[in-house]
Amino acid sequence: MYERKTIPNLNCGLDLIGEVLYGKWKIRLLWFINEGHKRPSELQRKIPDASRRVLNIQLNELEEHELVTRKIYPVVPPKVEYSLTEFGESLIPVIGTLGHWGDEHQDRLRSLIIKKFPAADTETKQDI
Repeated sequence: MYERKTIPNLNCGLDLIGEVLYGKWKIRLLWFINEGHKRPSELQRKIPDASRRVLNIQLNELEEHELVTRKIYPVVPPKVEYSLTEFGESLIPVIGTLGHWGDEHQDRLRSLIIKKFPAADTETKQDI
């Protein structure tokens, strides 16, 4: 597994939040856990583009940053559920605000993002 060799820059709140939420799926994981999708298999179904391994790594990082807790039930096969900590719950309004901003500007953002993919199908560009 990758191990950092340099200490990240943690001089301001944006650096700190970036360090904690850096990862393609972390914001979605927090949102879906808040919505009640607590089992790893449920989260995998909600984010089918992510591999199980990557989701597990990011869930472990969220746990290390005390945003989620993992409960392992003593049954066979083992049952695992994730839930938000109070600290993690404090992020939900922020994530909601970011999502609302994205919804308000989705057409503009989508067109800017799709420009990076010149080989994209013209139908896909027209659908946007």
